[in-house]
Amino acid sequence: FEDKELEKLEEFVRNPQGLPAWMLNRRKDPVEGEDRHLVSSDLKIATKSDLDRLKKIKAYRGMRHAYGLKVRGQRTKSTGRKGKTVGVQRKKK
Repeated sequence: FEDKELEKLEEFVRNPQGLPAWMLNRRKDPVEGEDRHLVSSDLKIATKSDLDRLKKIKAYRGMRHAYGLKVRGQRTKSTGRKGKTVGVQRKKK
């Protein structure tokens, strides 16, 4: 690619014009109320601030995130046990 083409691509990724709203990764931003498309560290910062806001207002989803549990209604009785198991030890003979 040439430098001009790369600049055009980078500009389009940062500010996509003419795309439908469902293709953007930040629709109806709670702060600004508009559809946006965030890239790299901006997206990580926005996601973290959203989770912090949910935890601060003690929303159900925020509490599930804080406790490290499933958030979207999955079953938790038999799945999702990675990292939380306590091993069972055999009795020495």
